[in-house]
Amino acid sequence: MTLMDPLADALTNIRNNELQVNDSCSIKPASRLIGQVLSTMQKENYIGEFELIDDGRAGKFLVKLEGNINKCGVIKPRHAVKKDEFEKFEQRYLPAKNFGILIVTTPEGIMTHYDAKERGIGGRLLAYMY
Repeated sequence: MTLMDPLADALTNIRNNELQVNDSCSIKPASRLIGQVLSTMQKENYIGEFELIDDGRAGKFLVKLEGNINKCGVIKPRHAVKKDEFEKFEQRYLPAKNFGILIVTTPEGIMTHYDAKERGIGGRLLAYMY
């Protein structure tokens, strides 16, 4: 089995484990991108602690789940967003105003769309969650 989109697999894994009310899940393979998305999710209190485990292969993340995610997923294609265009994607991917986050990759790193708006920078949409 080949992985076409490791980030999509990671978010699907988290969502499925949340639906089963598990208290943790493991995500493999580990990558820097997935690590940065997880730390953004952690800052926004969607997940608890997570740690990288080196298993001699691609590595994996062990993630503590808090039960705070209703839905999460990747955004394909990865739309480029200008600093004043976040509103239309919020309407498309999030159920209500100021509810949930879009995760954006910007020249200053991976962050939520709120941080990107605050700093006045655009980027590419990676994922959404609420």
